[in-house]
Amino acid sequence: MKNLTRREFVKISAVGFAGLLSGCRPEEIPPKLPIKFLRQIVTKDISTSRLVMWQVDEPLTNPFVEIHSANEAAKIFPARDTSFRYDGKEIFQYTAQIENLPPNKIYDYRIIDGDAASDWHTLKKVSGDKFKALIFPDSQCGNGYETWGDVARLAFEKNLDAEFFVNVGDLVDNGEDSSQWEDWLSQVEKFLPSTPFAPVPGNHETYSRQWTVIEPQAYLNYFEPPDNHVENFSRRFYSFDYGAAHFAILDSQWDELDAFTPNLVDVQKSWLREDFSSTSKPWKIVFVHKDVLQYRINGRPERREGFSDVGEIFMPEFDSLGVDVVFTGHLHTYRNRGRLKNFLPDETGALYILTGLSGNVRYDGLWIDHAFDKVKAPQPEIDNFLTLEVDEKNLSVKCFLNNGELLDEVTLQKA
Repeated sequence: MKNLTRREFVKISAVGFAGLLSGCRPEEIPPKLPIKFLRQIVTKDISTSRLVMWQVDEPLTNPFVEIHSANEAAKIFPARDTSFRYDGKEIFQYTAQIENLPPNKIYDYRIIDGDAASDWHTLKKVSGDKFKALIFPDSQCGNGYETWGDVARLAFEKNLDAEFFVNVGDLVDNGEDSSQWEDWLSQVEKFLPSTPFAPVPGNHETYSRQWTVIEPQAYLNYFEPPDNHVENFSRRFYSFDYGAAHFAILDSQWDELDAFTPNLVDVQKSWLREDFSSTSKPWKIVFVHKDVLQYRINGRPERREGFSDVGEIFMPEFDSLGVDVVFTGHLHTYRNRGRLKNFLPDETGALYILTGLSGNVRYDGLWIDHAFDKVKAPQPEIDNFLTLEVDEKNLSVKCFLNNGELLDEVTLQKA
């Protein structure tokens, strides 16, 4: 990155374009650069860096990101070509890392290639230790992603102060179906450019068009989260800081992916211990797609209540590492289990929230209530979203139904 005066910035351009910086005369407005699915992805520390990804219909020549703020010279960041191929299609994609942002400052940014430029978008400032985030449950849809779009729009419009958002996995129904990914992205295209996204991998990201298990190539290429520095497991799991919280995103698809990335459980356990040992943040929060509990199922008397393999493997780790909250998905129903430790209710343990659904795949009446369920979604299942608000002493989780009604609220406090 280099700080440039306006004159220097124009001079270094490959084509010597004029008037691309803010404040140019109307007749010097550059040609429109036709980009799509512009999105911000969380970085290790969102207060000082951002990662921007976007797609185009035709390859670009020399793309970069320009950012500016009041009374500052423009800054530019080169883009990498991260194009890939899947589902018989070539996806022309570019990625740029924005570094060394001062905290608590708002920047605008846009994409430039040749003499063309995209619209301006905002890099939201990080407000400090206090923040709000949006959490979306599984957005998997059986036919069209309008339901996901409706839930997302309601959540964003009612929470304009949300600083980033998370989706707990099963973003799409079929991970190799390019039309589903494009539909998913288009439904939130208004919000992705300005609100960083933290993706969580789900099992439906691993399915081919023939419903066999494959590596989740689309998911792994569409989203570039922070590097976990674990060879052969890039983008499978990761962590990041925001305000007073440290977040870890885990991959629960070890059964599906054993042929492609064996030892996923042991590698993640080792990584999680090291990762959490290096943070001084007061709050520790985990997202993992598959749930920690096993439910009885209507019509299947042989199925017993208890813990899933995710719970049996990772709940002892969460206990020992002092995790405060664990958010899960997969079952398409909202359940608040309260705080658990050593596999029992315990107010010193982590709060476990099964987040619900934000798509149209519903399992009405399938699950028989678990003994640990404190609050559950109304039946038949309807869509919902959650908010997470955190400062150094307080953490609040709220669940809202798709009509905006508050279903549940939980608050934790630090001494």
